[in-house]
Amino acid sequence: MPEPLRNHLMAKSRNPVDLLNAATRLFGGSIATSPLNGLSSADHELRGVVADDFAVGYFASPLDVRVASSSGRGSYFVNIGVTGAISASRGGLPTTLDRTTAGIVNPGDTQELRPVRSTRTGFVGLRIDAALVEQEFTTLTGHPPVSTVRFNFALDVAGAKGRAVQLLVRSLLEQLDSGDPLFQRQELQRSQLRCIVTALLLAQPHSHTGELRDGPHRGHPRSLRTALAFIDANLAERITLGDIAEAAACSPRTISSAFRDRLGLSPLSYVRNLRLDRIRADILASTDSVGTIAYRWGVSHLGRFAAEYRGRFAELPSGTAARR
Repeated sequence: MPEPLRNHLMAKSRNPVDLLNAATRLFGGSIATSPLNGLSSADHELRGVVADDFAVGYFASPLDVRVASSSGRGSYFVNIGVTGAISASRGGLPTTLDRTTAGIVNPGDTQELRPVRSTRTGFVGLRIDAALVEQEFTTLTGHPPVSTVRFNFALDVAGAKGRAVQLLVRSLLEQLDSGDPLFQRQELQRSQLRCIVTALLLAQPHSHTGELRDGPHRGHPRSLRTALAFIDANLAERITLGDIAEAAACSPRTISSAFRDRLGLSPLSYVRNLRLDRIRADILASTDSVGTIAYRWGVSHLGRFAAEYRGRFAELPSGTAARR
C-alpha cells in the first residue's frame, strides 16, 4: 500500500522523544512505549488519526521500541508493514513484519519492534477497542466470549483470509485520506472498523476459534437459544429471570444453569452486558444525552448504570460521550 495518512502529520523530527510523545497522544493510555537501545538521532515520522473505538497511525522510524499494551479490557493492535521489515516479538514469539506478514497484539501483551536498518521502514499500527471485538464476537456467535479473545501473533496477509484483512484496513486508510466529508462520519468509520474486526475473527486463529467454526448458537440447547432470542427482542424492556425462564419454557434454575454452563455468566448478567454494549454503541453514534439513551434501553437508575458502565468499559458514560 502507498504511504498512508499523508494529511494527518503528528510528528516529524530527528528527536525520537517527539515520536514517542506523538505515539502517546495517538494511542492515549492504551500503551506504554520505551526505547530498547537508547535515543539516537534519526528521521522519525508519525501520521495518525484518533476516532471512536480506534486509532490508526503510520510510523516511519528506525527506533527500536518496547510497547506494553494496557491489561484489563484494553485494546488490540494490528501492525501491518508498508515498507522495509521489522523484527518483532510478542511474549517471546518472533515474527518479521513486512508486506506479507502482520502482527496482532492482545490486551496486556508486550511487543518489541526492531526495524531492519537496510531500508526505510514504515508500518501501520491500528488500535481497536477490546469492547468492539467482544461485540462482534457476540454478533457472530450469539453470546459474548467467556474470556478475552486472544489472537495468534503472526497474520499471513499474503494468504486469502489475511489478504481480506489487509484490503479492509487499506480501504479504511483510503477513506481517511480522501478528504471527503462523508468518509469522516462516525457511522461509516465504525461500519468499516466492524468489518475489519469481523474479518480478523474469521481469518486469524484465536482462543475462541472453535465457537465461530460451529456457527451462531450451534450446540446450544433449544431453551437457551429461545432465551437469547427473547432477550434480544425485549432488551429495551424490564427483563426478570422469571420472564426469561417463562420464554424458554423451563424453570429459573434450569435456564440459569444453561447460561452458566454455556456462556459462563448468569442470565441477568448477560442482559446487563448486552444492554451496556447497545447503550455504548448509541452514545458513540448519537447526539442524544446519555440519560435519554440509557432510559431508551430500559435503565431505571442512572447512578447504578454509571457504575456498571465504568466497570465494563473502564470509563464513565460521560467520557464516552465526550469523544463522539
